[in-house]
Amino acid sequence: MPLYEHVFLARQDVSQQQVEALTKEYTDVITEGGGKITKTEYWGLKGLAFKMKKSRKAHYSLLNIDAPASAVAEMERRMGLSTDVIRFLTLRVETLESEPSVMMRKQDRDERGGDRGGFRGGDRGGFRGGDRGGFRGGAEGGSTFRSRPPREGDSRPPRDGDRGPRPPRPAFNKTEQEG
Repeated sequence: MPLYEHVFLARQDVSQQQVEALTKEYTDVITEGGGKITKTEYWGLKGLAFKMKKSRKAHYSLLNIDAPASAVAEMERRMGLSTDVIRFLTLRVETLESEPSVMMRKQDRDERGGDRGGFRGGDRGGFRGGDRGGFRGGAEGGSTFRSRPPREGDSRPPRDGDRGPRPPRPAFNKTEQEG
């Protein structure tokens, strides 16, 4: 049977128990259709990138499915009719992952309190950190930016901020354009 990963988003105003009930309902649809659910994960209430059906947040759930296409189509049909489901996505995959998904591993890392860099440094640089320059405080003070020396054959004046006034524009003469 084909293997699928299925993620659905439930409205933010339903409770976690109601989301688990929805997951159970759709699991029953798959088992009635001759398939099985190998893994379910509840990812929690997360913010959406943009508003969907007047919601800014949604409950995310993942289902790993081993079922015929007809059972998955019936589950998707019922999700489309449900007012509690905002969106869903089903992907056919070659193999199903047995370990926790990336979303669950991210929660584990956050609970451990691992430093990922972020705005202020870390081992990978981050914003204004690492070996890419930027202001670091330090005794020398100021910026680490240095202007490059002019190239050979470059006739442009150096850009030091004050190039003087702009030269006047040539006068516009109507008779030149008409003739």
